[in-house]
Amino acid sequence: MTCGDTARAHWAPLTGDAVTELPAVPTRDDLDPLLDEVPDGGRLAVAGDDAAVAALLVRLLRRERLGIELALLPAPWSPAAVVWGLPTDREAALALARDGVARPVPLLRDDHGGLVVGRHETGPLHGEVYVDEHRVVQGDVARLAVAPDPEGGVTVTATGPRRLGGLRAGPVTTRSGRAAQLGCRPPVVITRDGVPGERPVPRRSWYRHTADWLLVRAP
Repeated sequence: MTCGDTARAHWAPLTGDAVTELPAVPTRDDLDPLLDEVPDGGRLAVAGDDAAVAALLVRLLRRERLGIELALLPAPWSPAAVVWGLPTDREAALALARDGVARPVPLLRDDHGGLVVGRHETGPLHGEVYVDEHRVVQGDVARLAVAPDPEGGVTVTATGPRRLGGLRAGPVTTRSGRAAQLGCRPPVVITRDGVPGERPVPRRSWYRHTADWLLVRAP
């Protein structure tokens, strides 16, 4: 399946396979008819931005269809490609989609009904951030990024305020765990896999789901 004009231009045609073209961020009505045709243990190759993959994973989660294997054909700028070690070269990605092995990987959720495929981010902000029981931020942060941790659950990266004169970024703090919590004043807009939130929020949580999803990776 290809999601959005950019994906169609970059990946089509997917030779030898049927291609279903969907909007850049597909909805339930777009996805459910497609999922009805895929058995558990079947494989979908998805060409699109991280937001498209997140939308698909939400439907798999809500329909209890996490047994479907996903092969990602990521855009060159995809944070998910970095997180999961996936190629963005067309031929390499297609070869992996066909010949790779699907393995369970952590499914990272947020407390607003979304999932993190590549990265959620926000900033600047003033507040506190915890990863598990560890406080990793207290005060001002120029940028906060939340990504899946392939080995466990969630990785939080906080970049401190710019130093005097704004010449260099402040210190960077990174910590991984099973869950992360953000509380801040004033509220901030969180960008979820490239899609800005509709309104500022004063708090947000991310946590590893009890079940994994199946990602096609190198043999």
